[in-house]
Amino acid sequence: MAKYLAQVIVMGVQVVGRAFARALQQEYAASQAAARARGSSAAPLSAAATNITGMSLQEAQQILNISTLNPEEIQKSYEHLFKVNDKSVGGSFYLQSKVVRAKERLDEELNIEAQQKQKSPQNTET
Repeated sequence: MAKYLAQVIVMGVQVVGRAFARALQQEYAASQAAARARGSSAAPLSAAATNITGMSLQEAQQILNISTLNPEEIQKSYEHLFKVNDKSVGGSFYLQSKVVRAKERLDEELNIEAQQKQKSPQNTET
């Protein structure tokens, strides 16, 4: 009986060990893919903007309910949400400030993209 119990325990440990090793390999592959994706030239500037504003690009897009970085769409959504959350019409100052911060973050991202577009033609000409 003890022999069978020991065999079951050993087999169980092997199964768990293999699953752990496979999960570790998958996590390593995912982290390598993320590192390659962050390797673009705009990534450090975008990360710096996230640190400065305290808001990620995705969070800012969710707050303003936009899917693309279109300046007109950003401005339209910002104006609407700013008016709706105005304290004088019963809105929330906290939400209004989140809307302002989201617009600032998206404006910063648009500036980064504009800088990258300016650098790209210069790099191809030289």
